[in-house]
Amino acid sequence: MRPAADGSGAAGGSGPPEDGGVGGAAGERAAGERAAGELVTVMTGFARTLRAAGVPADHERTQNLLRALSHLDAARPADVYWAGRLTLCASADDLPRYDRVFRAYFGGLRAGRARPDAVTLIRYASLAGGSRDRGEDGGQAPALAAGASATEVLRHRDVAAMGAAELAEAHRLLALLGTVRERRGSRRFRPARRGRPDARRTIRETLRRGGETAGLRYREHRTRPRRVVLVVDVSGSMTPYADTLLRLAHALVRSEPRATEVFSAGTRLTRLTAELRHRDPQTAMTAVSRVIPDWSGGTRLGEEVRRLLALGDARGATVVIASDGWERGDVSLLGAEMARLSRTAHRVIWVNPHKGHEGYRPLTGGMRAALPYVDDFVAGHSLAAFEELAGLLSGVRERPPRGRRLP
Repeated sequence: MRPAADGSGAAGGSGPPEDGGVGGAAGERAAGERAAGELVTVMTGFARTLRAAGVPADHERTQNLLRALSHLDAARPADVYWAGRLTLCASADDLPRYDRVFRAYFGGLRAGRARPDAVTLIRYASLAGGSRDRGEDGGQAPALAAGASATEVLRHRDVAAMGAAELAEAHRLLALLGTVRERRGSRRFRPARRGRPDARRTIRETLRRGGETAGLRYREHRTRPRRVVLVVDVSGSMTPYADTLLRLAHALVRSEPRATEVFSAGTRLTRLTAELRHRDPQTAMTAVSRVIPDWSGGTRLGEEVRRLLALGDARGATVVIASDGWERGDVSLLGAEMARLSRTAHRVIWVNPHKGHEGYRPLTGGMRAALPYVDDFVAGHSLAAFEELAGLLSGVRERPPRGRRLP
């Protein structure tokens, strides 16, 4: 992929130098290396976006994609689409997510379109690599830089201060936010090249060979995504953030339907998982609004945590509580139940939208009672904060010691 830098040559780049000598060959080699570097940057960013959406586009699959594109025309959307689909997707379940991410990442282009011009290719690189690739003609680069800057501002802006159009765009981006879940061991086994010997498979292979000695067969434990239990505070003080947090819950349920449970918490605990399994986010939000009886009411977090523990969903799971900590019930009850939750759950994450505000201190009674039993205390006010939460759910960060109040 070779974007035009000065507009003086064809769409594939500037023409050869007039002397055609050694300097021209060196210039072509430099241009080729720049184009290869741009292609690696764009495709690596695309693979990272797919992983965030739940597609297992790991390093090996990304290398296969780059090798495939080296034999194809990376300027053709059809070639890029099919090369990525055949190398990055592992099963049929990945195809809808791949199509959705491809359209969003490459600016709405579909696979059947004709060859894009050089300006569109510069736009690809800018979306993935920021302001790294800028045209020298002075016409396109400012607009692309402005678009990248606007996207970055939206990522860090408080959702409570967004207008209707910005909030709609944030919700659209949030629907693409999946997460690669932290894996846990299973009791079931699968064949392996090394590990513990598999006596049954070894004996069956020996019998299949008519009694001849066969090589040892091995097995290892399967892994499964660790369950996530998300509790969203829908009380009156959380009204500016509750809808966005529920849309985040919808994205998590859609990415791992069998490993995610969602509850709303106010004056009672309400399970929302079935309603959030709708494919369309707006349909899911409508269904959720019908089943929550205590929207914009009070908060009794201690009683809700006790009900959650009675259900048994928190055992061995990563529990995420999204609340500002305004407790109208008994604060000592909340502390006692959070202590029980910390012993039952694999990990406890508290998401407080106000933590993203400058100068915030966790001084409310509910927060002071809960924080000693929280593993991670994060903000929940922007798209960037939700991306940080997705990283925690993937298990990429070390678990801080309990019994220490986080700042």
